Amino acid sequence: MEPLIKTKVIATLGPATSEKEQIIKLIKSGVRIIRINSSHETPEIHKERIKLIREAGKELNLHIPVLLDLQGPKIRVGNLKEDKELIDGELIKLAPGMEQEDPEIIPVDYSGIVNDVEPDDMILLDDGKLEIQVKSKTQTVITAKIINGGILKKRKGLNIPGTTASISAVTERDVDFIKFAIENQVDFIALSFVRTREDIVKAKKYINEFGGDIPVIAKIEKPQAVDNMNSIIVASDGVMVARGDLGIEISPEKVPIVQKRIITEANAQRKEVITATQMLETMIVQPTPTRAETSDIANAIMDGTDAVMLSGETAVGKFPYKAVGMMRAISENVENSSLYNSNRFIKPKEIYDMDSQALATAVIRMLSEVDTKAIVAFTKTGFTARILSKAKPSVPVITIAEDEKLCRRLNLLWGVFPLLFDCNMNFSEEELKGLDECLIQKTFLNVGDKIILTGGQFYLIPGRTNFLRLHQIGSTVTRRRD
Repeated sequence: MEPLIKTKVIATLGPATSEKEQIIKLIKSGVRIIRINSSHETPEIHKERIKLIREAGKELNLHIPVLLDLQGPKIRVGNLKEDKELIDGELIKLAPGMEQEDPEIIPVDYSGIVNDVEPDDMILLDDGKLEIQVKSKTQTVITAKIINGGILKKRKGLNIPGTTASISAVTERDVDFIKFAIENQVDFIALSFVRTREDIVKAKKYINEFGGDIPVIAKIEKPQAVDNMNSIIVASDGVMVARGDLGIEISPEKVPIVQKRIITEANAQRKEVITATQMLETMIVQPTPTRAETSDIANAIMDGTDAVMLSGETAVGKFPYKAVGMMRAISENVENSSLYNSNRFIKPKEIYDMDSQALATAVIRMLSEVDTKAIVAFTKTGFTARILSKAKPSVPVITIAEDEKLCRRLNLLWGVFPLLFDCNMNFSEEELKGLDECLIQKTFLNVGDKIILTGGQFYLIPGRTNFLRLHQIGSTVTRRRD
């Protein structure tokens, strides 16, 4: 069996990886969560891809969650008739609109663009690659000077650093996709351009109104979100360090420290955290990464991220499977390093359940005193798996859950490997034998291996960690493989 990589790899689907065979190859390369970007393509295409992801996961006997990334109030260039070259020093005009009716005016898909800028404001295009400065405006048209030029293509992003767009963080388009996510049983929703906790509350309100219970991942990519980081993390189910727009909004040199702050705070609040954007950017067109990129990924893992995410590398890149393989190799190397701190809890912001925390601490302490191969955690809510994951245990946490949806969601947690099995155990000899057989058939564990059993037994205290047991896999069980 291949080594279990504890840091989870997220891959974004796109034209380069939209067929089932390609999705299967991504998963075999090491992907454990698949992202769908609602900013591109149609709901019909996304629905078909979700269907293919479910089929691929079933064929591989793996619980692969789908993360739907909402566009949010992302401002984009409209549909240019052809690519436009921006030449340093020249003037260009921008106006609200989707289609380019005048070849001299660049359309922008945000009706409030003219109101949100003033003379001397900087506007960044295409993730900051192109830069223009506002010189004047009328009621309908902005005139700007090209500072850093290049080729502008249709539907590229547009940022106005330092301003707060006058549109909600949950747009009408996002509401439609929230409904889509519930109808298609998406596992996570990522909310873009969050500014305050109220944005998270609003998104969850829509989810509830549509009859869903999907966790919300807050993307931290605005200066206001950095200022309101603690309250946003409290209100959300997890966070994403969305470094692309974050680097444009607050300037690139500030991103590394902000990233460390976000990861530390998320771990202290026992929330999942994803680090994303430009992690292996050069592998979109090249078969190998830069040394800086490999160091960047390693540092994010050492900071304590649960998952690392690939965007264009797998959506449109020439080498999607090599990119996943490189991400996996970097993760494995870091996790096996003596510099990587395992078996330690980051001091929690608040301990919600002292008994559960005490048991989890005891489990982690046992790892240094008993030669164990794995922690086997029984859960019906994910609570036990989450608090164990945040200690970065030196052995895998094989999580026993009886709900397929929960198994998929658990796959985002660092070091957690979900297994679909009956949670309602009294740990009789017969039940333990059945558990042993399952673990031998479906995991790396062997007869004679010692494991720590823990979790929550609902007939004792529902929803909390309430037992701990050292167990040796029975020698009478015959080894089999599926």
